[in-house]
Parts: sequence; structure tokens; C-alpha cells
Amino acid sequence: MLTVGDKLPEFNLKAVVSLEKGKEFKNITNETYKGKWLVIFFWPKDFTFICPTEIAEFGKRNKDFGDRDAQVLGVSTDSEFVHHAWRTHHPDLKDLPYPMLADIKRELSEALGVLHKEEGVALRATFIVDPQGIIRHVSVNDLSVGRNVSEIVRTLDGFQTDELCPCNWQKGEETLTQKMAKAG
Repeated sequence: MLTVGDKLPEFNLKAVVSLEKGKEFKNITNETYKGKWLVIFFWPKDFTFICPTEIAEFGKRNKDFGDRDAQVLGVSTDSEFVHHAWRTHHPDLKDLPYPMLADIKRELSEALGVLHKEEGVALRATFIVDPQGIIRHVSVNDLSVGRNVSEIVRTLDGFQTDELCPCNWQKGEETLTQKMAKAG
């Protein structure tokens, strides 16, 4: 599995970016959002139960990520057509503001090391990648437990301070670096 400090691998995947006729699909690469923070999250399968709760929550929090100059990218091993059908028929997914990438050849999932060994689908993995394409955070859950999107926003906030952030630190609170400077 790639981890903190590794370079995000190159990728070029089809994505669902809209439900508007003729504008549904777009190729997304590792260069598409060059210079931005990336929050890339994987889910196992479309048309399941835990996945839409996470996907919808990332959608609800998309403005929070945008305010932090971060682009959210959702990925599974389903095709772009399955993503499109799911978005079309699931009320919580119709208006998603970020791309749903189709990793049908499992190239990105495999390069990052997040394929479930028996099921062959992506684990619930989240990567925060800095504007230079370096992985700064990785978290991976087994298939049965969803992730906490608020914690991902908090973690991104911490990285963007470029300072030492203590346990449970929240944006707007003093960092350890600031406390040490005051005590200095």
C-alpha cells in the first residue's frame, strides 16, 4: 500500500461529473486539479448500503473542502455507466458536486494498494494529497464500517497549517507551534 510521503500514481479514469445530457462524462487524471489539495476516497460497490451514506456526506461537505482549496474525488471499481445509473436513481446522489471515478481496470486501486484481497473491490480508503502530489494522509477501513468525513476535514485543516497540531485540534484553535512560540 502506498503511504504518507509517497507520490500519488499517475491515473486517467472516466468519471461521472453531471447528469446533464451530453455532459455526463469526463476523463480525470492526476493532473486535472494540479496545484490543489486532493481528497480521494474509495468505496467498494455502487448500489450498496453504507457507500451512499459516505458519498452523500462528502457531497454535503464539498463546500468545506472547496473553501480549503481541495478537490474531492470519489472512486470505485464500478464503471462510469453504473455510477451514472446510481446517481440517476438515488435521491441522495443526484446532485453530487464532485466526480465519481470509474476504476474498472482496478489500476488506481491496485497502485495504491487498496483492493480487498478476497472481494476484489476497493476498501474504504481515504487519501489526502498535497498540491505537489505527495500523499499526506491515508486511512483504510474494512468493508463494513463507514468513515467520518468531519475528521477528514479536520485532518486537512491541520496539514494546511504547516504547524504542529495536537490531538483533537480544531481549525481556529492554537497549534502547538503557536503555544511554544508564546512560551519561548
